[in-house]
Amino acid sequence: MQEDSPVQNENTPDAPQTEQPQRAGRRNRLVVLSAAALVALGLGGVAVATTGADHPAPAAVSLDAQTRAEAASRADRSARESSTPVTPSASPTPSPSAASASPTPAKTATAKAKPKPKPKKTTKPTPAWVDPMPGAAVTSCYGQRWGTLHAGIDLALPSGTPIRAAAAGTVTQAGDASDGYGNSVFIDHGNGYLTHYAHQSRIAVTVGQKVKAGQVIGYEGATGDATGPHLHFEVHQGMWNQIDPAPFMRTRGVDLGC
Repeated sequence: MQEDSPVQNENTPDAPQTEQPQRAGRRNRLVVLSAAALVALGLGGVAVATTGADHPAPAAVSLDAQTRAEAASRADRSARESSTPVTPSASPTPSPSAASASPTPAKTATAKAKPKPKPKKTTKPTPAWVDPMPGAAVTSCYGQRWGTLHAGIDLALPSGTPIRAAAAGTVTQAGDASDGYGNSVFIDHGNGYLTHYAHQSRIAVTVGQKVKAGQVIGYEGATGDATGPHLHFEVHQGMWNQIDPAPFMRTRGVDLGC
């Protein structure tokens, strides 16, 4: 005889009806919190276990699809943004001078010593007044001689010694001056004074010629009234107004020895 499955007695008290719904509610809350945590972490495809046929948990597929759609939207937006051409920032271009500049190598060769410049030959300027016959001996000074006025200074050197103009001027006479002077030259210096050079053996200038101080105007001799070769030198303040040549020349830097 087949045993019948025990049949619950009608008088058997029913099991509590509220226990199963309460457990299902707690499980549902746990599933939702787990799905939310997985969505926050970016994880998809989480399988949520169901707890029973009577009370299925909310499907996680919908949450996963929403997450995937949002991710696809972000990916599509980032692709569009990346397709926008970005102008590259210009990089600083080094200047040619800076690029080509290179340190100059130090000179190793010893510079040749420059030759010392040769001193230039300088000539002393000719004084305004000079000795008409330098180095000559004085044989007679200005003053009274033998009862008459000796109106000049006698300077003696060998015959033919050059005679020089005492200062620059213009030749006013050149030739025999008579009165015992023999061959004579008169030079007007343009300042009211003239000089007279007598007893020359030969004259080297002509009337009207411009001469410089120290220029040769003739040569010593003994023409006219002369006891021997010498130069009779006179200074005139105006024509034929002889004055003592010694102090006149001395004030102009020339000592004639009288």
